Amino acid sequence: MRAALVQMTGSDDPAANTAAVLEHLRSAAAQGAALVATPEVTNCISTSRSHQRAVLHPEATDPTLAALRGEARALGLWVLVGSLALLTGDADGRFANRSFLIGPDGAIAARYDKIHMFDVAVSETETYRESDGFRPGGTAVLARTPLGALGLSVCYDLRFPALYRALAQAGAQVLTVPAAFSPVTGAAHWEVLLRARAIETGCFVLAPAQTGIHDAQRGRARRTHGHSLVVAPWGEVLLDAGTDPGVHVVDLDLAQVDEARRRVPALHHDRAFEAP
Repeated sequence: MRAALVQMTGSDDPAANTAAVLEHLRSAAAQGAALVATPEVTNCISTSRSHQRAVLHPEATDPTLAALRGEARALGLWVLVGSLALLTGDADGRFANRSFLIGPDGAIAARYDKIHMFDVAVSETETYRESDGFRPGGTAVLARTPLGALGLSVCYDLRFPALYRALAQAGAQVLTVPAAFSPVTGAAHWEVLLRARAIETGCFVLAPAQTGIHDAQRGRARRTHGHSLVVAPWGEVLLDAGTDPGVHVVDLDLAQVDEARRRVPALHHDRAFEAP
């Protein structure tokens, strides 16, 4: 399988982000990719809840989703939309952070709402309360496709290995971890956590990321780590995209999944134990 990772410096302007990602899809298709993966919050990266309420849409009418479905169909691509920020009908007004897998017919093959919310204090000047604006999901999602079985996740999920073990034991061969990772935690933890998830599960890991300084019409500008990664089932980094926006293509041999699991069949070695 030839996969492409889109690394982008999104803004809080959904129309501009959509135009940019469509160009990236066309570039990936021209390079022979069968699957293209975009980062978290592909449509709008913003720290302003009021701005989000003004520019976001429900899934049924979201223009970014509609455009990506149309382009996937036109190009005959599988597209993993890392996530879109979407309006919901929730009484508390919180948004969804939702990943989509779109088939080459333009149909939505799978949806996944990010389970773990990024509520952290990275430093005295850098804090996040994702749960203030976004409601968490509660269901793990495995998508079986002709290309392989994909286990879906988003960004902060990366710190919760039980999710990935459950996906792998359900049959996942490829784990997707689209992200908008903080530069501080990214420099310290991004690569080592992605490699750990690959090694623990014997899966390929595809992690397309936001990068750089993100323009904001409202709210504070945000900076993200970049370094979109592809990791092999034995833990080797096959691709590190650095910090520039662009499209990065890599070939995956899914036979390596079976080989890694044959050598270390840890997915079959769980034992019950009493918690301390």
